[in-house]
Amino acid sequence: MTKVDRRILKSQEAIKHAVIELMSEKKFDDITVQDIADRANVSRGTIYLHYLDKFDLLDKMIGEHINEMKILCASTADMEFAEANLPWFEYLEQNYLFFSTMLASKGAHSFRRQFHEFLIEEFKDEVNILEGKNYGLNGEIILQFIVTSYVGIVEWWITNDMPYPPDVMAEQVGILLERNL
Repeated sequence: MTKVDRRILKSQEAIKHAVIELMSEKKFDDITVQDIADRANVSRGTIYLHYLDKFDLLDKMIGEHINEMKILCASTADMEFAEANLPWFEYLEQNYLFFSTMLASKGAHSFRRQFHEFLIEEFKDEVNILEGKNYGLNGEIILQFIVTSYVGIVEWWITNDMPYPPDVMAEQVGILLERNL
């Protein structure tokens, strides 16, 4: 694996942080590459060295977080829902600025869509309509219900400044998932 220059990492982090800060202040469509460069204290050329444009930058930032959540899912695959949710809510808490901005921003529809699609993939194998409490129900409806609820509870938790700690959220959401899947 090649080692990335610390200056490059530092510039990329400054650029990402600048975008999030700017998105918390105004619509993504109103943000220019020059705004990002000014806030990150880098040149526009530095931004274009790493990203095609501001949309590519946002997509890559979203992709990095979705990828981290995939890794979390893989590492918790054999756990009960309540236990498996704890790393999720801790990750959301650790990345509060990103998630609060993505969920509150009018310009971040892409994040909500990708988050929803990611959860569809993660929960689709959990839906059982062949036996048990969901016998005879439509699997797609159950899946959409669960995923939309999960996105909604995450959005509620983040936009309300995380009124409960991650362990409480993990336990409560885990119980609800157990009851519905």
